[in-house]
Amino acid sequence: MALDQQAQSSSFFITTPIFYVNDAPHIGHAYTEVAADVLARWHRQAGDDTWFLTGTDEHGQKILRTATANGVAPKEWADRLVESAWKPLLGTINISNDDFIRTTDARHEEGVAKFLQKLYDDGHVYAGEFEALYCVGCEEFKPKSEIVDGEGAFAGEKVCAIHSKPLELLQEKNYFFKMSAFQDRLLALYEERPDFVQPASARNEVIAFVQQGLEDLSISRTSFDWGIPIPWDSSHVTYVWFDALLNYVTATGYGADTEQFERRWPATHIVGKDILRFHAVIWPAMLMAAGLEVPRHVFAHGWLLVGGEKMSKSKLTGIAPNEITDTFGSDAFRYYFMRAISFGHDGSFSWEDLAARYQAELANGFGNLASRVLAMNQKYFEGRVPQAGSEEQPADAAIRTLAADVAARADERISAFAIHEALAAVWELVDALNGYITEQEPWVLAKDPAQRDRLAAVLYTTTEGLRVLAELLAPVIPQAAAKLWTALGAEETLGALAEQPIREAGRWGRLLAGTEQQRIAVLFPRIEIDGENK
Repeated sequence: MALDQQAQSSSFFITTPIFYVNDAPHIGHAYTEVAADVLARWHRQAGDDTWFLTGTDEHGQKILRTATANGVAPKEWADRLVESAWKPLLGTINISNDDFIRTTDARHEEGVAKFLQKLYDDGHVYAGEFEALYCVGCEEFKPKSEIVDGEGAFAGEKVCAIHSKPLELLQEKNYFFKMSAFQDRLLALYEERPDFVQPASARNEVIAFVQQGLEDLSISRTSFDWGIPIPWDSSHVTYVWFDALLNYVTATGYGADTEQFERRWPATHIVGKDILRFHAVIWPAMLMAAGLEVPRHVFAHGWLLVGGEKMSKSKLTGIAPNEITDTFGSDAFRYYFMRAISFGHDGSFSWEDLAARYQAELANGFGNLASRVLAMNQKYFEGRVPQAGSEEQPADAAIRTLAADVAARADERISAFAIHEALAAVWELVDALNGYITEQEPWVLAKDPAQRDRLAAVLYTTTEGLRVLAELLAPVIPQAAAKLWTALGAEETLGALAEQPIREAGRWGRLLAGTEQQRIAVLFPRIEIDGENK
């Protein structure tokens, strides 16, 4: 059943990559999850028909070898890691996914078989022989640009430029996808839809790669059996990337639930830049061959760097997310990575920067603002929202105008995937409210009965400013925002925070005077780091 144009325009289907279960997650994985979650929460709060998908990739040679090394069957290994590490990660960093797909799910395996059979029936697949250098870590036959000469223990060998480990020469009879036939259509796609691949640096990289010429893609393996069987030849299993990319459609009803699929697809994909080529070249070619729409967007974020190196368990730079959340909490984790790193570029993580931003921006900047305003309302207005002043002064108008401007700019920046810029805009309001309180000195006004109306106007302005902040920050720091919303008394008159139309957050005057408020616990308490208060 086709959706009308209005429904389609308000749909928002966002995905993370599905992650390998060969090891436990680190903060690089969590970074991707949080970015997608912030976008999903924002669009949900905007009233868009939102669906957020994440999951795990459980087939392929790398998983088989890892499971074998640990003395268990690959499915048992996958089950263990999913339940002990990957699903718990979602709770650790407060992810609001609507679905979690595993490539060992029956719905996925059935969908992959249907997709493959269609491509085979339509003449997009053929049998052939193949010999090339293969990286098990990447699960990919490496292009020449990513093959380098080994050094040290691997001197004299060809190694993967990404993993710095020797490549394996594989010779197999495989089935091939005629990807080369889609070169011109892909280049036309990039030209006609310049926002299809983002950011611009990623788009340029993809175009340059495709312009060099595409080869057909080997999509089956016979050297091992841990994978989805090729439907017309069970002696072959599906190449793990061909299998994995299809999760985005098998999770939303491809071949099984047409109405659900038409409602959700196409998707916006958030990926790491190291897997950009799979998502921006191979995946749209696959979809074109099957007669399906290509994704709306493929956005490639940068790497998280620790000590100047990409986050990696094998290089001992991997940091478990709970190492941060156990001390700082999930809200601070989410805020830090969305604020401190320009989304789309590489970014460096350091404990010192995290601690400094926690204290300066969350504890002192936002948390202290909320505590001060609510405490003054308790002290001077019996814990109720004060009455707005009858005569707006320029300082009040500046806050009101800024709130509307910040809300509009934040939404525009979110639409452009510039999460860090959206947060920077919101923080302009945090800083402005703190400055407004310093200038207006409500504690001085409170000493003069003749200034009672002005005191009310100042505290109404700051209280309404907090209401705007609670709405705009809910997608990023949901726990703190919910606590603030409750303390403001907004839920009693405006409804639940999650139901607030975020694109109207800047509409001034929504808090009703006289609304009863509550005392608020410290949103971001002082913490001990290495024996010192931070």
